Amino acid sequence: MKAIVVTDQAAGTAGMKLVERPEPQAAINDVVVQVHASGFVNTELSWPSTWTDRLDRNRTPSIPGHELAGVVTALGYGTTGLSVGQRVFGLSDSYRGGTLAEYVAVEARNLAPLPGDVDFTVAASVAMPGLTAWQGLFVHGRLQAGQSVLVHGAAGAVGSMVAQLAHEAGAYVIGTGRAAHRQTALDFGAQEFVALENDAIEDVGPVDLVFDVFGGDIAKRSAGVIRPGGTLVTIAGPTEARPADGLAIDFVLVSDRAQLGEIVQRVRDGRLRTNIGNISTLDDAVAAFNPTKRISGKTIIRIRP
Repeated sequence: MKAIVVTDQAAGTAGMKLVERPEPQAAINDVVVQVHASGFVNTELSWPSTWTDRLDRNRTPSIPGHELAGVVTALGYGTTGLSVGQRVFGLSDSYRGGTLAEYVAVEARNLAPLPGDVDFTVAASVAMPGLTAWQGLFVHGRLQAGQSVLVHGAAGAVGSMVAQLAHEAGAYVIGTGRAAHRQTALDFGAQEFVALENDAIEDVGPVDLVFDVFGGDIAKRSAGVIRPGGTLVTIAGPTEARPADGLAIDFVLVSDRAQLGEIVQRVRDGRLRTNIGNISTLDDAVAAFNPTKRISGKTIIRIRP
């Protein structure tokens, strides 16, 4: 099968190659999926899990990519809940990756059924951003209707999902980002917008929840606009910023079949729109992984036409 592989951490994206690899085999509780569309995170080559296994042993050559949508072609011993020929979408484990390929072996529990009326490209684009937004808002942030949320990067792949889900849940949504992305953020559900290069975060009235994707100084300044007892949720790594009498939560998403089902149902209903910035092919995946210009939204690799 065709796959993108990396073998040299020091080389970064320059070391990525499109090669022929053996098709994966299904281990216990796995399924093999014929990948139709795949997604990745731009920082994957800096993750230890891209290069080593859980015992810190070298696992190269490794195949990047963690988001996928496709069709089940084989079941491992003991696998339940999915069947051969079924359309699925979801995430692979960070220590396995492998979705930038024509086939991938994934633990069945990390996948959810994909309805026939949802395109593979759309499904691959909502798996990771959708789960990140869902878990940050509802699991860690415990968002309630009537609360206010400051969403950083509200025009981006994750932020646009956060804005839409928060708006649907009955929250008042304030988005941030580059001034050029104002209208995009408003279209995705923000009711106000703060241009980070022109406006002051500190002028935002007290909010119940901040969803941070930037970290650093932005996270620190954001803590000051959270009302006492509120919550700062971040995916940008641990932060020393703390809201008064509140919580600061740095989290890494986990795959969840029920939550994936909630997300894809909202896509079907038109309540949740995808934010795809670029669609490329597997042959052009190396260039897509290292773009020459900034892309707002999710980059998806279409593996099959």
